[in-house]
Amino acid sequence: MQSFDKVQFVEIDENSNGQRIDNFLFKILKGVPKSRVYRILRKGEVRVNKKRVKAEFKLSCGDQIRIPPIKIESTQKSIDISKFDKVKDLEQNIITETKQFILLNKPSGLAVHGGSGLSFGVIEALRALRPKEKFLELVHRLDRDTSGCLLIAKRRSYLTHFHEQLRLKQMKKEYLAIVSGDWNNQHNQLSAPLKKNQLKSGERFVTVDDEGKHSETRFKCLKRFGQQSLIRALPLTGRTHQIRVHAQYAGCPLLGDKKYNEQQGQQELANNLGLKTFLLHAHKLSFSVPDSDKMHTYQAEIPAIMNRVIDELSEANK
Repeated sequence: MQSFDKVQFVEIDENSNGQRIDNFLFKILKGVPKSRVYRILRKGEVRVNKKRVKAEFKLSCGDQIRIPPIKIESTQKSIDISKFDKVKDLEQNIITETKQFILLNKPSGLAVHGGSGLSFGVIEALRALRPKEKFLELVHRLDRDTSGCLLIAKRRSYLTHFHEQLRLKQMKKEYLAIVSGDWNNQHNQLSAPLKKNQLKSGERFVTVDDEGKHSETRFKCLKRFGQQSLIRALPLTGRTHQIRVHAQYAGCPLLGDKKYNEQQGQQELANNLGLKTFLLHAHKLSFSVPDSDKMHTYQAEIPAIMNRVIDELSEANK
């Protein structure tokens, strides 16, 4: 039985300034169902400066919060993440770190957060590795099998700034991918609406659909290997599986993508190359920091497996 069996009094600092009260409580009351959090808010059991507030109320520095005692059933076993090699290696994958943010070269195969049957991801691992950090939040996400630049904010003011950059499309992302097929340059500017679907199994599957959300990606072929290509992708929008589905729509799905690549013989080729999944790497990320218009560009080292596959495809197509 996990228990928050005593009344808590919390004073809001700058890391929670401007945050909605419901999102703040989700962070404080880890493991408490969201429905329970909304219920104690609705009943007025949570007080801010001795007053009832609604879920959308935004907190300010110095606010005093009273959180009532809560008991919940613990459904997850605690896990010693230090036993997982990929987690232990995260420190070595940091590209740059300041007092305000961490930029990580996320390895393929590691989810950015727990869920979908996983008990932990990058953000949970970093919080465990940095227990003294009061604030660590994902700025954006990458698919589990996508490697490369992942930005984590260490201050709420920076998280807000980065999210505003994403909203205004000022943060620039550049990806590298190996695709099946000889890339057609007519598809270098691709705009196709994407609709997110959920299968009965709970798995997400994205399709090009007129009822979907506007989605746009710029592509450029960097190298051709006969029936495969190395491409650069610059997503102008941030939809789920956007690059993978737009590449499929262009007739060149990612090599080794079991979800979106059904081209004959391509899975066999991926297996022969030793690929367990697709090769999609967030190679570069450009952004500014608060109170500065200067854009900083960082680069994540290309994974060894991607370099090896490029070399093998080049050698086979001499």
